[in-house]
Amino acid sequence: MLQLECRDLTIGYEGKTVISGLSFMVNAGDYLCIVGENGSGKTSLMKTILRLKAPMSGQIVTTGGLAPNNIGYLPQQTETQKDFPASVREVVRSGCLNRCGFRPFFNTEEKRIAEQNMERLGLTSISKHCYRELSGGQQRRALLARALCATSKILLLDEPAAGLDPKVSADMYEIIAELNHKGTTIIMITHDITASIKYATHILHISNQSSLFFGTADEYARSGAGRIFAGMEDVRV
Repeated sequence: MLQLECRDLTIGYEGKTVISGLSFMVNAGDYLCIVGENGSGKTSLMKTILRLKAPMSGQIVTTGGLAPNNIGYLPQQTETQKDFPASVREVVRSGCLNRCGFRPFFNTEEKRIAEQNMERLGLTSISKHCYRELSGGQQRRALLARALCATSKILLLDEPAAGLDPKVSADMYEIIAELNHKGTTIIMITHDITASIKYATHILHISNQSSLFFGTADEYARSGAGRIFAGMEDVRV
């Protein structure tokens, strides 16, 4: 079932076009990785999908009852945010704020959702710990649990494994894959081409104001863009 479709989308900022003529679709249960060089428009695209910025032209269509507040978002984390002085439980529960409306407190159901997502992400034993005292991987899992509190329908993840060591990165990718296997649609920005080909169902490669590729991960691995960029990644290693 179709959840989200971008039709002939042009996005940019301050009148400057970042990417134009972009079209792709995401079905329920897909795992879409968005790849491309720095500055190619990946984060701008994600913010446009979230309605945090308006497209210069084109349309973003959501179906199946999917509203912008039904999308969980895990942005890149700043150094200031890493030092946030709150407990893990408080951080995770804050993902339920959209559910609260004008209520200044979390109800029983919202607290249950937060506890359930902490358990899913292996955070129950450290739920009372201060967020800023956690390791990078633990912080990222707490933010992922927070995003799941907003919705389990679709998650937008901006470089969720950035800055993590290889083992912790691998663990994070496995956690995200498990969420996808259980029915959550994933849209993830990443520079990790190898992980994209391994985990994603579909890949969108954007570059130089255009789309180089959109299709399945298997098709991408055989494409010119996929072979070139996977080869570049191997050289860097």
